[in-house]
Amino acid sequence: MVKFLSWDEVEEAELDEMWSYVFKKQQQRWLWLAICHETRSVLAFVFGERKDVVFRELRALLKPFDITSFYSDDWGAYERNLTDNEHTKGKKNTQRIE
Repeated sequence: MVKFLSWDEVEEAELDEMWSYVFKKQQQRWLWLAICHETRSVLAFVFGERKDVVFRELRALLKPFDITSFYSDDWGAYERNLTDNEHTKGKKNTQRIE
């Protein structure tokens, strides 16, 4: 059975970024993705460069969820834009999104 959560029930999210390219590898395009840690449902995504400003766009889309815990790899944009209390880095909690 599939469980759907309402906005106020999402407490934990997994974050990741992945890239592809258009015609040449120098023309990289990044997909930033956030999924619900419990249900694996996509919460939000943005396309852009691998820069803090693009992560902040994703974070803004996640604001309505009031997420208390974010799991990600150690890419610097996460560390610079999330507090230590809300951010956990490492593979243990990001296996689904990876």
